[in-house]
Amino acid sequence: MVNKPEDKVHEIIDDMLKRAGWHVCDYKDANIRAYRGVVLRYFPLKPGHGEADYLFYIDGKAAGVIEAKKVGNTLTGVEIQSSKYKKGLPDSLPSWPTICI
Repeated sequence: MVNKPEDKVHEIIDDMLKRAGWHVCDYKDANIRAYRGVVLRYFPLKPGHGEADYLFYIDGKAAGVIEAKKVGNTLTGVEIQSSKYKKGLPDSLPSWPTICI
């Protein structure tokens, strides 16, 4: 299997999340209630909304997303991607209420 450039970054992020106490796994292997804090890698959203690099679950409910970007990338345009995450979570999955500040 050929490693993609982002694979190394994901290894680093995975390690940081694990050291912070999160249970990190691929979404296909997930049990969102197995641990208090679960992070799902490469989570597919509704059609047309893409995939979340990391979807966080707290107490069995979706709580947030991390989008991995290359060092030096600006956050310009990320708000569009963030909106897709907010609207793209499958309706059947439990989530915490959205709060906009």
